[in-house]
Amino acid sequence: MKAVFADSHYFIALLNERDEHHTTAKEISADLIGVIVTTRWVLAEVADALCTGSGRERVADFVTQVEQHPQFRVQGESDALFARGLALFRKRPDKSWSLTDCISFVVMSEEGLTEALTGDHHFEQAAFTALLCTHA
Repeated sequence: MKAVFADSHYFIALLNERDEHHTTAKEISADLIGVIVTTRWVLAEVADALCTGSGRERVADFVTQVEQHPQFRVQGESDALFARGLALFRKRPDKSWSLTDCISFVVMSEEGLTEALTGDHHFEQAAFTALLCTHA
C-alpha cells in the first residue's frame, strides 16, 4: 500500500475495542507497509476523545508512539498549514467539515494522497477514499 492519511476515526477505532470499525482498522493495519501521514490536530482529536478515566495515560502513550514511529509522518508545525486549512474551512460553508478535517484535506491534497484511514464520510465528500467505509 502506498502512503495514506490517518484520521482520528482510525486511531480511535484501533484503541477502542467497542468501536464499530475496530476489527476493520486492525485488519487494515496488519497490511500497511507505506508511510502513514497524519497531523497534530488529528492526534489532539484522538486525545480529546479518549481523555477520560484510565484511557488518558494509554492515549498519551499512543500519541507519543505515533510521533516516534518511523512509519508515521506527523504534520502540524506550521502556522501556514493552519492558515490554509482555515481558508478551506471558510471557503466551504456548505459543508459541516471541521477545521481539523479541512487541515487534513489540505495535507492530503498537497501530498497527493487519495486514501484515508477513516470512517468519516466528510473525506468522501472531499473526493477522497475513506478506507474504513470501503474495506471488506
